[in-house]
Amino acid sequence: MNMLASRGQLRASFIRWALFTVPLVVLLGFLGGQMGGPDTAWFQALEKPSIYPEPKWFGIVWSVLYVMIGLALALVASAWGARGRTAALWVFVVHFAFNLSWTWVFFGSKQITGGLIVLVLVALTLLAVIALFWRVRKLAGVLLLPYLAWVLFATALNYQFLQLNPDADGGNTEGAVERVRI
Repeated sequence: MNMLASRGQLRASFIRWALFTVPLVVLLGFLGGQMGGPDTAWFQALEKPSIYPEPKWFGIVWSVLYVMIGLALALVASAWGARGRTAALWVFVVHFAFNLSWTWVFFGSKQITGGLIVLVLVALTLLAVIALFWRVRKLAGVLLLPYLAWVLFATALNYQFLQLNPDADGGNTEGAVERVRI
């Protein structure tokens, strides 16, 4: 017998990892979201882009995406001995730190440009994570594709916020400059 583990053992390993990674990713996403949000006076005063969806969709989409991210992470984490597993997990940690920092930068620090920079870093590191996850477990890479689509949408949305609200970047909603749209 050449097998290191049976299919049942591999499935059990994935389930154990998923029971850890899915709640962890969802919890970290929730905690990251507590660093600021759309209810602030600063954000309410911003002009919203035409592609800005109803705020309720952000919670729904992020909840689904965080579950998918957790499952992808479990697939890779449970792939003991797979070539590239360790590198994939470390790049994911760096990527996810960027993901979680966006809320604090955009809402907490009121930095629209900073938020855009963070989202570009999120997108670039996500591409690396997808490539690395794909090599370890193809399904793990596939599970991250909707997340990539959402990050690209968020980047476009952040860019439009910056274009519509250049004077609000850095939290300056009051001051000597007043825009009048005719």
